[in-house]
Amino acid sequence: MPFYYYFDPTMLIVLPALLLALYAQFKVKSAYHAGDRVSTGYGMTGYDAARRILDQNGLYHVSIEEIPGELSDHYDPRANVIRLSAKVYHSNTASAVGVAAHEAGHAVQYAQNYAPIRLRAAIIPVCNVGSTLALPLFLVGLLLVIEPLMWFGILAYSLTALFQLITLPVEFNASRRAMTILSDSGRFTEEQLRASRKVLSAAALTYVAALATSLLSVLRLIVIVGGRRRD
Repeated sequence: MPFYYYFDPTMLIVLPALLLALYAQFKVKSAYHAGDRVSTGYGMTGYDAARRILDQNGLYHVSIEEIPGELSDHYDPRANVIRLSAKVYHSNTASAVGVAAHEAGHAVQYAQNYAPIRLRAAIIPVCNVGSTLALPLFLVGLLLVIEPLMWFGILAYSLTALFQLITLPVEFNASRRAMTILSDSGRFTEEQLRASRKVLSAAALTYVAALATSLLSVLRLIVIVGGRRRD
């Protein structure tokens, strides 16, 4: 039986988002490695940058830990800890400082009750349940030809898109806070700031790609239901 017999044409709906995701990953790695070649002034490391931002905002209780991995950096609001990958923690490069400042920006968002990040945190449990049940519900509905079950699956999957949508302003705002603080410090040249900005802009593109993937995946499932009706 020829290969095209098994091909699902609805996958073409998601293809643009998948290509964007691949491009975003390429941009992140490219910008990160380019920024690694730009040293910061005063020998400031990623740890130093994050600590300075936290202290400037009175967040002395937020600690900074070193963790393994690459680009595994994140802020844990439950533990009040910024976790930086070893390279970011110790390096005095534009990439390290940009990434660390971004994570410190998230800590400041929580401290200042930035509405989108609070909303994102509130819906995480519901979104996790939805993402777990979405495809099983849809597939069972598809196999048993139970259309309401398919729509429940689509609705559950839509929660992922909602989460990604709320994530966008959170990530853009954290990067903007980071770059403003770094620029106002007067410790960095325009070249250093530009390199940090490129890293954060490339990282932001990955969130745009994630949202596009979620939205087009929902559209694909809707098209599948429509095709089933016509059959």
